[in-house]
Amino acid sequence: MLKTILQMLLRHCAKKILKKYKPDVIGITGSIGKTSSKEAIAAVLGSKFNVRSNKKNYNNEIGMPLTIIGVEKTPGKDIFGWFKVFAKAFALRFNRDKNYPDILVLEMGADKPGDIEYLIDIAPCKVGVLTFIGNAHIEFFKTVKKIAQEKRLIVSHLKEDGFAVLNFDNEMVMQSAKTNAEIFTYGFKDGADFQATDINVIDDEQTGWPTGLNFKVSFRGNIVPVFLPGFIAEQFIPAALAGLVVGHIFGINLVDGALALRKIKPLSGHMRIIPGIKQTLLIDDTYNSSPDAVRSALNALTKIHPQDKGKRIAVLGDMLELGTDTENAHREIGFKVAEKEIDYLLTVGQASKKFTAVAAREAGMNENKVAVFDDSASAGKFLQDKMEKGDVVLIKGSQGARMEKIVKEVMAEPEKAGELLVRQEEYWMKK
Repeated sequence: MLKTILQMLLRHCAKKILKKYKPDVIGITGSIGKTSSKEAIAAVLGSKFNVRSNKKNYNNEIGMPLTIIGVEKTPGKDIFGWFKVFAKAFALRFNRDKNYPDILVLEMGADKPGDIEYLIDIAPCKVGVLTFIGNAHIEFFKTVKKIAQEKRLIVSHLKEDGFAVLNFDNEMVMQSAKTNAEIFTYGFKDGADFQATDINVIDDEQTGWPTGLNFKVSFRGNIVPVFLPGFIAEQFIPAALAGLVVGHIFGINLVDGALALRKIKPLSGHMRIIPGIKQTLLIDDTYNSSPDAVRSALNALTKIHPQDKGKRIAVLGDMLELGTDTENAHREIGFKVAEKEIDYLLTVGQASKKFTAVAAREAGMNENKVAVFDDSASAGKFLQDKMEKGDVVLIKGSQGARMEKIVKEVMAEPEKAGELLVRQEEYWMKK
């Protein structure tokens, strides 16, 4: 009851504030790639405008209004803290804040039907960005088609003077391109308005480890090189392209947009490179997981060359909220691991144990190269012993699997966990 009242109050305040200040709103949704796209768009627009975007995962009915109000941290159960939130909202409504953002870049999450409609009712968008449609959170939607119906609201509600920014490579996105707004597309395939080509992972000359990605972007005959320091996975390139598209909409040319993208740093738990113990390389992708995201992460792992006869190790935790797709999705990942040049597979959780590990063995992976664990703590201790100089280790799983605990066990500088890893807040650490 109290939560419902709180949501209503936040909704009311956020709508009133937006009506008064009239910032341009960029709404971003999709099964994967939302947060990376948000960061890229905010970086490009921030080179010219006063921009605000969601912090962390503040993309729901509580977090998004807090972003609009300008609160970076939810008070949680702190009643006095909530009084301060609404006091700030009151001040914004009845006083004039000369520094209120010109543009709001808002990630909009959808865990269940009705979420997107609720959020765009609060913050009608000038630009709607649809990143990718897959089977994340399918437990609550039942089918990918229903997920698409929910996600497409981000563009179908746009007015004629608005802009739809669509991932050209994702068939489900393009099938959802029913809008009165002007459409811009991005992707790797021929036909995309903003197309990425000539993709290369750049290795450090001394260590041999990857240091970033470079590629070229073409748009209407213009070709511009882009370098993303610290990024190693091609899955971030669509996010960068989305940033350049939205920048173009707001009058920022490709050259300036590309320079702005250089300032982005990989987010915690999003394919972040971290030095590991014994002179190894960790790929920390522990923020969340879905079948599409795991496939992308595995592709990135196989493109990194271990050093000094090292090996590739995939540590995969359960993918949650898949409903009836749980078995098939986990088995598919097991088959994928066996197909790739991956030397060891460690699984964490019951679904990964029952389906991913079993499928990998069925597909021909050596029994001695597959290890299963019930929890992240035991997997982390095992991994400490298994790792050797030159290894490349991918660690990935849904939030509930708590895979960041494994990263902390095997990172070279665990004292930096609070700075580098996800879920290091006190309330998470107690779980």
